[in-house]
Amino acid sequence: MIYREIAEAEIEGLRERVRGYMSEKRYLHTLAVEDMAARLSDLYCPEKKNKIRAAALLHDITKELSADEHLALCKEYGETLIPEDVVAPKTLHARTAAIIIPMKFPEFSDIEIINAVRFHTTGCAYMTLCEKIIYLSDYIDDTRTHWDCIKLRNMFWDAEPQNMNAEERIAHLDFVVLEAVNTCINSLIEDRKIISCDTVSARNSLLLNIK
Repeated sequence: MIYREIAEAEIEGLRERVRGYMSEKRYLHTLAVEDMAARLSDLYCPEKKNKIRAAALLHDITKELSADEHLALCKEYGETLIPEDVVAPKTLHARTAAIIIPMKFPEFSDIEIINAVRFHTTGCAYMTLCEKIIYLSDYIDDTRTHWDCIKLRNMFWDAEPQNMNAEERIAHLDFVVLEAVNTCINSLIEDRKIISCDTVSARNSLLLNIK
C-alpha cells in the first residue's frame, strides 16, 4: 500500500472499532499505548504520528483469542511457526493481529503499521523507528504498574529527551529499548521460558547500533 496521510477522523473511527475486539481493561491499556505512542512520535517522527497511533490501536486486537484460535489463524493464512512459537503462545497475538489487519482494517494495511504490530511483543533485528516506538509504548504506557515498567518509564522521561538534540534523542531511545529487551529476556530466563529468536536478534542489533 502506498503511504498516505491518515486523517484524525480515521483515528477516531478506529478507536471505536477496536473496542469491539477486546475487554474494557484491554481497551484502556490500548488507549494508554496510543497516548504514549503519540508522545513518542512528537519527539521522533511527528510526520508519522497518526500512522503510529493506528498501530498502537491495532496492536492487541487478537490478544484475547485462545491459543487454539491463534494457531488456527496462523495455519489458515500460511504463517510459518517453529516449535518455539507454539510453546510461547503469549507472542502469537502479535502475529495474528498483523494477519487480520489487511482483512478487517484494509485502510490501515500499511507495511509500517503491520510490522510495528507484528513485532511489538518480541522485537526484531534492526527495528525501525515505528517498531521501536510501538514496542516501548506497550512496555511503558501509564497503565503499567509493574516495577520494571515504572523503572523504564522513568528512565525514558527523566532524561528529558525533549531537551536533547536529534542524535542524542535517537541514542536515548535505543538505550531504553535495549533495557526493555534485556528486562524481558531476564524475566523469561528467571521463569525458565522460551526466548523468541526475534528477541535475541533485537538485542544483538541494538547492541551493534549503540556506540
